[in-house]
Amino acid sequence: MKNKELWLIAGVAFVAGLLVGLVIGDAKKNQTVQVAGQAVSAQQAIPNNNQLDLLNSLVAKEPNNFNAWVQLAHHHFDASQPMEAVKAYSKALALHPNDVDLLTDQGVMFRRLGWFDKAVENFSRAADIDPNHIHSVYNLGIVYRYDLNDSPKAIEAWNRYLQRDPQGESAESVRRELDQMRVGVDTRLPQ
Repeated sequence: MKNKELWLIAGVAFVAGLLVGLVIGDAKKNQTVQVAGQAVSAQQAIPNNNQLDLLNSLVAKEPNNFNAWVQLAHHHFDASQPMEAVKAYSKALALHPNDVDLLTDQGVMFRRLGWFDKAVENFSRAADIDPNHIHSVYNLGIVYRYDLNDSPKAIEAWNRYLQRDPQGESAESVRRELDQMRVGVDTRLPQ
């Protein structure tokens, strides 16, 4: 009799656990989150065509919706669609022109398009607005070093980076880059 009771209890516990798992899974599936100020299901929050359609519809209806433009720009950024990202960042920046994070993200997209002068312009502007915005200064060094082959300006940018964040996550790699560039740059003063 005890053996049958144990099996019965185990069976009930198994079924109860299965039901709880199904209920919790279904509840999570139906949870809503905020995307660009709109409530959407948790599944739609994953960047996909549904979210893209929702964001495009939202900016068409509300062209001054800053958050929607930002979300749309980030969607295109994450989807490696630099031209579309640049356009959406431009709309967001028209509404908030001094947002250093957006200037930097748009600068990254300019770089992907090969528009290095525009990338430099964005990174420099972001660094002018917020001298402590290390990501813009770091990216400025990247463009000067790898895209424009301008070692003196890359050195200048990365020295600024190290002054602002000497222990940051990229500080050691920046120091290595600087050491390599200094070897190739003539630092002697003209005679």
